[in-house]
Amino acid sequence: MTGLPKQRLRVGFVGSGFIAEFHLRGMLGVRNVDVTGVFSRKAENRARFAARVAELGLGECTSHDSLESLVNAGDVDAIWILSPNYTRLDVMRTLHAEVKAGRSKVIAVACEKPLARTIAEAREMLRLAEDAGLNHGYLENQVFCTPVIRGKDIIWRRAASATGRPYLARAAEEHSGPHEPWFWQGDKQGGGVLSDMMCHSVEVARHLLTKPGAERKSLTIKQVSGTVANLKWTRPNYADQLRKRFGTEVDYRNRPSEDFARGTILLEDEDGNELVIEATTSWAYVGAGLRIQLELLGPEYAMEFNSLNTGLKVFMSREVKGAEGEDLVEKQNAEQGLMPVLEDEAGIYGYTDENRHMVECFRKGEKPIETFDDGLAVVEILMGLYRSAEINGTVSFPAPELEDYVPVVARTGA
Repeated sequence: MTGLPKQRLRVGFVGSGFIAEFHLRGMLGVRNVDVTGVFSRKAENRARFAARVAELGLGECTSHDSLESLVNAGDVDAIWILSPNYTRLDVMRTLHAEVKAGRSKVIAVACEKPLARTIAEAREMLRLAEDAGLNHGYLENQVFCTPVIRGKDIIWRRAASATGRPYLARAAEEHSGPHEPWFWQGDKQGGGVLSDMMCHSVEVARHLLTKPGAERKSLTIKQVSGTVANLKWTRPNYADQLRKRFGTEVDYRNRPSEDFARGTILLEDEDGNELVIEATTSWAYVGAGLRIQLELLGPEYAMEFNSLNTGLKVFMSREVKGAEGEDLVEKQNAEQGLMPVLEDEAGIYGYTDENRHMVECFRKGEKPIETFDDGLAVVEILMGLYRSAEINGTVSFPAPELEDYVPVVARTGA
């Protein structure tokens, strides 16, 4: 690819919602980048986003009224796909068509998790990126969490080198439920909490178990076992709450998606050693806010991280009155009492290092450590877990029958 390295990478955002704000905040810690364009469905959201870019000093951002206009802009080198799950394949098709026709000079694309709703969609996302000659990165922020980076380095450098590789990774993520209505709709999102959040848990666990410098495919998936449940949001009063908040399209009395999921993944390393991932995710957790719990265990050591065990906490008595917000921690559930504070959410959650890594790889023409190949592998595992929950049994890999599989809650009319 000619013209590399670029002095600065000029990024265009597709999507301007909650996750885009996290990426903007992450970009504050990244050198050699400008956010130069945005496209989303609503003009007022695009205008708000462009103003936010200016406020943060991240460049002069143009609001584009079509996707074609964004990807064909002369000041956009790379695209960040941050739009809802059900739009991402169409975004990729448009980018592919414009690049192949010579109208777009975009050289790279990054896509937020999950890469797609099904294996077929994920495989097509990868094919389109590679057919267009685009460098590609999978935006899985938990791989880049500062505690994960530091913890993995210490464990593998000091403990694993002396006593043997880690063999068990546990990952849990839970909060009280998503912000936008499409997340709650199985067909649009691709499932429920398993699709939405276990993509994080599966990949960060695979990352922790992978030897530094080795590719993720050095670990072979042998079998998966999944469980899903509706613990909270199908209860009539809570189903009615969702309907009131999001409208008639979110109907958890009749068309719910799971709000709890558990998965066990059995893997094998290149030496034939058995490894295990245990993952749990929930939209039915009510605590201070989003909780991420990670553990890595080996023969003579253990690593643990809990995102709510913060060094900074504040207390506010019942006399302190204020509007609801999320200024202390994502998915904040209270405005009073003793509350943890994440001083730098974008950094701790991994958005800063994730964006720094992608920008530098794209700017220099190097392959990121998380690519669409990894996004596809994650979707394969998720579909195996959904199928396991449906049949109430274990799914062995390789599993070619999953190629066209759609989770029950994502099937139209299910």
